[in-house]
Amino acid sequence: MIPFDLKTLAKFSQGRFFGEKNTTITSITTDSRKVVKGSLFACIKGGKADGHDYIESALEKGAAGIISEKELPGLAVPYILTDSTLTALQNIAREILLKAGIPVIAVGGSVGKTSTKEMIASVLSQKFNVLKTQANFNNELGLPLTIFELEKEHTAAVLELGIDDFGQMHVLAGIAKPDICVLTNIGDCHLEKLGDRNGVLKAKTEMFDHMKPGGRAVLNGDDEKLRTVTAVQGKAPLFYGFGEKNELTAVIKDKDEFGSFIEIDSPIGRIETTVNMPGAHMVMNAMAAAGVGVELGLDAEMIAAGIEKYRSIDGRFMLNRTDDYIVVDDCYNANPMSMKASLSALSEMNGRHVAILGDMGDLADASAKLHYEVGAHLGGLNIEVLCCVGTLCRELGRGAEEAYAEKQLTGRTVRYYDTKEELIADLPAVLKKDDIILVKASHFMEFDEIVKYLK
Repeated sequence: MIPFDLKTLAKFSQGRFFGEKNTTITSITTDSRKVVKGSLFACIKGGKADGHDYIESALEKGAAGIISEKELPGLAVPYILTDSTLTALQNIAREILLKAGIPVIAVGGSVGKTSTKEMIASVLSQKFNVLKTQANFNNELGLPLTIFELEKEHTAAVLELGIDDFGQMHVLAGIAKPDICVLTNIGDCHLEKLGDRNGVLKAKTEMFDHMKPGGRAVLNGDDEKLRTVTAVQGKAPLFYGFGEKNELTAVIKDKDEFGSFIEIDSPIGRIETTVNMPGAHMVMNAMAAAGVGVELGLDAEMIAAGIEKYRSIDGRFMLNRTDDYIVVDDCYNANPMSMKASLSALSEMNGRHVAILGDMGDLADASAKLHYEVGAHLGGLNIEVLCCVGTLCRELGRGAEEAYAEKQLTGRTVRYYDTKEELIADLPAVLKKDDIILVKASHFMEFDEIVKYLK
């Protein structure tokens, strides 16, 4: 963290400073176990614990200050009093980022946010020292905690913004104040709160209200919802995609099960590079990263090198080669759009294909229909074995079986399991050596246990 004195942070927070002595803060945390000398410990009230109960522990570990929603008379260190610790942290993060004066790229969308964020960071690292969102720190608390990792050496920030309701993007983008807004797509996700894809579009594009003057939106031009965006703050978006109408397009010149060699036509000319992950969706991510690179002044060689150096992270279509299988770990989360993209990528790989799929959540009344549609999509692909785990996923299996029957396809198997434990017990009878196995479901299904078993 860039050091600040506590009085300055109190001003940033819009809270009140209490204490006789000012002090320098070198880190901010909400976890008393992570407090070190010079830390500002922020007391967050959670569902299971109240940070105010851990103030003494934080002081014992060397906390130099406290953010509290309660008055703390006689405290041994100065503190900031606020009505909301969360809001105070958000205010501090926004001011720290503005003071840094570095380019900020905000990444949102229904599918592929994390992979696109990582690809953009890989490209920009050819010119900048990049701060990027770690793990799933993309929400109202995670975003400030990410920004608190900013050091003086950082010259750009790539921040993932994750939402599931209206108004949340206003909060997140209001903290980030992005120079470039990236939206990967508009899909069927979080429908319990957002209603339909029009609602998803409205919620995601709240981001644009907080873009800095002179900034630009980089949007998936193959997404018909995003194509309705004609201007952002009076400036046409940079659209990317396979479609000819896009300003930045790509052609897959060659591919195998581990990636694609592509040619990107961009505003700065042709970019030839290799995407070291399979699937057309990864090429889309590369195009988004190229678009950001173009906007920030990178040349073709830098962009090509950054794309080629990209590697996936656990849970996001990560390929794991074992002695017996290739395991595609895509189990961090799932919605209908990401399911279809991953299944399509799986079917393009050389070998016998096994899809181990589980329930998708947060689809409201459309759940059965959307599971069925994923199954129908799978039924048209080159996937020999489908294992469905969970109640909702049975509808997915039905969609696949009906597609097989309609297309008169043989040699396909659909198996059903109530729990992942039942699946794991049956896997020795299902799998064959050298199988390519996709493991994917919504996060609550905890499919990482299946990946660990296979690895």
